[in-house]
Amino acid sequence: MLAHPGGVGVVRASVAREPLFSFGVIADVQYADIPDGRSFLGVPRYYRHSITVLQRAVRSWNSHKAGVKFCVNFGDIVDGFCPKDRSLSAVQAVVAEFDRFHGGPAYHMLGNHCLYNLPRSELVSVLRMPGRAYYDFSPWPGYRFVVLDAYDFSAVGWPRDHPVAAAARRFLEERNPNSDKNSPTGLAGEDRRFVMFNGGVGEKQLRWLDSVLRDASRRGETVVVCSHLPLHPGAASPAGLMWNYEEALAVVHRHGCVAACLAGHDHKGGYAVDACGVHHRTLEAALECPPGTDAFGHVNVFPGRLSLVGSGRMASTDMPLVLPRLS
Repeated sequence: MLAHPGGVGVVRASVAREPLFSFGVIADVQYADIPDGRSFLGVPRYYRHSITVLQRAVRSWNSHKAGVKFCVNFGDIVDGFCPKDRSLSAVQAVVAEFDRFHGGPAYHMLGNHCLYNLPRSELVSVLRMPGRAYYDFSPWPGYRFVVLDAYDFSAVGWPRDHPVAAAARRFLEERNPNSDKNSPTGLAGEDRRFVMFNGGVGEKQLRWLDSVLRDASRRGETVVVCSHLPLHPGAASPAGLMWNYEEALAVVHRHGCVAACLAGHDHKGGYAVDACGVHHRTLEAALECPPGTDAFGHVNVFPGRLSLVGSGRMASTDMPLVLPRLS
């Protein structure tokens, strides 16, 4: 949701052969039928145009010559400024555009703006999640995708009297002295992530992630982790990180099967490779595209390499897999 100060590292590589499969990516559509506005940092936001960006993304994926097998929406399907009596219809309008993609399923995840607008249980249903907001799927032999619920532990998206919401408020009180818990004022470095518009992965989900990655490692699968919130400080501004990104990364690194962690939320985007060779790519937001511009892409999956082919404001990024098992 915030701007990354460092920009995106980009490597372009020629493709010598067809990919095993391809999948579409888009982040932070944040559609609302309201006039354009600005973020609290003053960055322009184009609420009505964002659905046009999605429409062009779907047309692009549908026309891809080798075929896009599925697409992933990285959260924030609707904006928090959307009038609450129009939130459901706004979400349904965006889902209808994803339904125009005929290559395969569209996979969604929850973002903070989604949870400002609709109850978690309703979003899980409308977005056709499998009963909860974290899950995994295997679109191709030898590959597994893991979708995290980055607001599993959060002060947003739960009723105020829910035990999770109460625990999350206590968590923030201990780490953020500001009366406005959405403000990182006075917080330094990565502590700026302790704001209410972020969240974390709860203990139960961490155990589930550990189990999924253990199974994937045993099967010799290559894993891509998808999260609305970024998991590495090199790929996002400090105020855009998951609260407990270190815990999540410890699980990711434990099993040696994760090739990349893809995320949204930090609208300017970012890219880093961590010390264990895992690629972290935060995707540029559809919401901040002026009319006539785009931010979406598709990822070509090759043996030993992921190649993000971006459109418009989404930078293309080549990600060679350096894990020994994949070399």
